[in-house]
Amino acid sequence: MKNIQRPMKTASRNLGLIVGLSGLLAGCAHYTALPLPREAALAPSVAALTSQQADATPLGVDQVVALALANNPELQAIRARHALAQGNLKQAGLLPNPSLTGAFLPLLSGVGTVPAWNIGLSQNIRSLIVYSSKKRAAGFAARQVDADIVWQEWQVMGQARQLTVDLIVGQRSRASYEAAWRLLRDRNAKAEAALASGNLTLVAVAPGRVALQAARAALDTLDQKLLSQRHQLNALLGLSADANIPLSDEAQLPPIDPAAIRAGLPTLSDRRPDLLALRMGYGQADEQVRQAILSQFPDLVLGGGVASDNARVINAGPNVSVPLPVFDRGQGAIAIARATRAQLHADYTARLKAATGQVEAMLAEMDQLARQLAVVRRDLPAARAAAERAAKAFGASTLDERAYIDLLSNRYTKEQDVMTLELALLDRQVALQTLVGIGLPAVDVAPQGAGQ
Repeated sequence: MKNIQRPMKTASRNLGLIVGLSGLLAGCAHYTALPLPREAALAPSVAALTSQQADATPLGVDQVVALALANNPELQAIRARHALAQGNLKQAGLLPNPSLTGAFLPLLSGVGTVPAWNIGLSQNIRSLIVYSSKKRAAGFAARQVDADIVWQEWQVMGQARQLTVDLIVGQRSRASYEAAWRLLRDRNAKAEAALASGNLTLVAVAPGRVALQAARAALDTLDQKLLSQRHQLNALLGLSADANIPLSDEAQLPPIDPAAIRAGLPTLSDRRPDLLALRMGYGQADEQVRQAILSQFPDLVLGGGVASDNARVINAGPNVSVPLPVFDRGQGAIAIARATRAQLHADYTARLKAATGQVEAMLAEMDQLARQLAVVRRDLPAARAAAERAAKAFGASTLDERAYIDLLSNRYTKEQDVMTLELALLDRQVALQTLVGIGLPAVDVAPQGAGQ
């Protein structure tokens, strides 16, 4: 019976060992390959980014901004930092592991009768002292990453607004540039024909040539700018360079209340993601100062152990390990931590002053542009009326061609001036909205802890 029970007990122990090892392996992480792409996966069209069946539906500013927020390649890469920060936060929240030591010493010679062995368990006490501070520092670091991500989202959305507005206004103003060029082209063609027939001199034709070249250069410059902006917008949305983005005819932006913006300047630091990120970085640095000070406590290791020698004499008891702070008492680490905190304090203060100054400057520039635009708009009807009267007079042969062309050119110049000032005002409006976060996602970062 005993011979039967012994194999059963052995089998039970082996089964228990197998089950224990299986459970241990089941709790371990496993390697999974993540191969790098060999080619850029750029979307061929807007329809590939949305549920639209075709690219014919014009997109407004808000729709383009939403597409940029969802599909911008750089944002997708930056958002991956959130998981890394959360991993560091999780790691900081884990208690430090104790240390287990042991040895087995077979008897090789001498008067002993059995192998010797020892086993011990110890714990670093200083790691427990700074545990709470390290956890708080990791929390600040994680919130800083989240604030940085939101700030990058603000920048991408601001760029999408800027490019969309520039394209809409630029495409609308192109008609005026092209009309001026066609007018001068037709006039120059007639002048060149008259020059060839001997009815005009080169001196009379030269100003028309210069004006035509200037109009052609202005139209070419505008086309180059529009193409470059389209390529920039495509890249921002993760589209191929030749993809077509149909845009609306109107550049609609969120309304701006200058009085409310000025009133909200004292609380700008609670809403700007970059300022919040600096505050979180300062909080982390403050905790690192605390850790450096706490680390002056000796690196005390407490534990206990049991040992048996070759004569079966067993000893057990506590043990302690304490480094002697003769040369290094943590002065260098404390100095570095304090200098880092001071630098971040200065960086935050400088960024806060710059942000406030930028908002105030942008509001002043918008006031100036609005006044200038009002003057040009006031003069535009008169220029248009003069051009209409000139067309009638020229048709009735009561006005010479030179005066007719000059009056029409003045009309086109005034229209281009209006569009230029409108675009400049819209550009400042977009920049201001990006600075204060109008129509942009809020930062879900609660400022807490030291230094806030």
